[in-house]
Amino acid sequence: MQFTELLQLLFSGVALGMIYALIAFGYNITFSTSRTLNFSQGDFLMLGAFVSYSIIGAMVAGKRALPGWHIFFLCLLGAAILGAGLAIVLQQVAIKPALKTGSDVSWILATISLGIIAKNVAERVWTTDDVPVRSPLGANAWQFFDGKLSIDPREFMIIVAAGLIMFAFEIFRRKSMLGKAVTAVASDKDAASLMGINVPVVITFSFMVSCAIAAMGGVLVAPLTFASASMGALLGVKAYAASVIGGLQSGLGVVVGGLILGMSEQLTARFISTGYKDTPGFILLIIILLVKPDGLFGKAAVKKV
Repeated sequence: MQFTELLQLLFSGVALGMIYALIAFGYNITFSTSRTLNFSQGDFLMLGAFVSYSIIGAMVAGKRALPGWHIFFLCLLGAAILGAGLAIVLQQVAIKPALKTGSDVSWILATISLGIIAKNVAERVWTTDDVPVRSPLGANAWQFFDGKLSIDPREFMIIVAAGLIMFAFEIFRRKSMLGKAVTAVASDKDAASLMGINVPVVITFSFMVSCAIAAMGGVLVAPLTFASASMGALLGVKAYAASVIGGLQSGLGVVVGGLILGMSEQLTARFISTGYKDTPGFILLIIILLVKPDGLFGKAAVKKV
């Protein structure tokens, strides 16, 4: 096997891993502030993909085709707005009642149910088929080293854009007042409340950011995988596996977990079989759960008695 082929495989693995990491990053945000997860996170990614499909279609139909990057940023904005708006509904319907009653079962079932509803709505509003979505960078591979190395520009876009989205939120969390409030609530909700921070508002905001990020992930991945009503379910499950591997409470951990999962899939598909590409990642997940249940970068929670 040539070095350039290995490099290409690793690049594809990083691109796939960054999608898992982006969704898992959303899990990290909501779990840190509310100790709950949105198990319909993958379906928000699916909705973002269809928003991108609709915006591009409207531009083409109206003969108002803007340069590719303008459409791309418009799609990201539209997906983020839809994701944030629906997150408010999700938080009010599924999360807030569960936090009041202290029930874990209710928010798990509620978020899964909302995901199923979103999938059914997408099938009625858009289509049950897989539909192609245009990439601002095109689909023609970039050739390097006299054609020995081929880089898919759509994968390059995923790596750069996903990295920038997560980096931007980390800067926001560290530098802004609202971001510091999110950090404070994640550290200790009771202490944050005593400091005058409106904890319910911060939790709602964390869900808005999480779902907006997932929806933007749909804009990134749709040109590579097509948009379909069923595309989010498997991606959401794998992203959750990535977050458990890296550690749900660690932002760095979920990124590392996503990259591990993505690269293991690509390498397994190349050297063993595409039929076994999911196996190594989930074997690692089981080992991590047995040996280090809090993840590679997670820390065991200490309860005061």
